[in-house]
Amino acid sequence: VQLQASGGGVVQAGGSLRLSCAASGFTFDDYSFGWFRQAPGKEREGISCIDKSDDSTWYADSVKGRFTISRDNANNLVYLQMNNLKIEDTAVYFCAADRLSGWGIGLPGYEYDFYGQGTLVTVSS
Repeated sequence: VQLQASGGGVVQAGGSLRLSCAASGFTFDDYSFGWFRQAPGKEREGISCIDKSDDSTWYADSVKGRFTISRDNANNLVYLQMNNLKIEDTAVYFCAADRLSGWGIGLPGYEYDFYGQGTLVTVSS
């Protein structure tokens, strides 16, 4: 099982980035996906998920209206479009797979089945 995030980098506040997550080693269509982030000295934060059954989505209040999650079942890819980036968005971002709906991402202690390697996003002033 592999989940590899890419697309991070340095961007000015107000700018945009699109993260990608390439999945392999399992049946992509059978899983929901989520994006998490962890800033230095802070706990991991679940910020978005997309449900395998109907592509319904959820966003944390911290990113709602600025980030968009999507999936490409044909190519086993999950995306996170990030617009109007803020300095407080600086973190390592990583994707994860959940064999259920993924909506547990907002619940304390809920764990996804697989977690991938992260990509660093740095937002400068």
